[in-house]
Amino acid sequence: MGEPSHDESQVTDAPRAEPFADRPLSSPDPERLSPDDPAYRQILRAHDEALHAGADAYVDPSSGLMVLTAGYLARRGFCCGAGCRHCPYVT
Repeated sequence: MGEPSHDESQVTDAPRAEPFADRPLSSPDPERLSPDDPAYRQILRAHDEALHAGADAYVDPSSGLMVLTAGYLARRGFCCGAGCRHCPYVT
C-alpha cells in the first residue's frame, strides 16, 4: 500500500484555514513524536492502520489513551493548538 498523501480520501473538500505541513499524513512532527520514543514503530503502525481504515482515532499502544489521526485533524480544517501528535498543520 502507498503512503497516504494530503489529497487522498482522508481529506474532504472542506475549506482549510491553514496550509498543511510539507510531509505525508502518516509522518508526525518529530517534535511531537520523537523517533527515539521506545514505542515509535508501534505508534506509527497503529496510526497507519487507523488512517487506512478511515478511523478518526486509535489507542496509543503505550498509554492506552485515544489519539486523533492526521486524517481526522486534516478533515477538521484547522490547528486547534492543543499539541496533537499527528497535527497536519505543524511546520
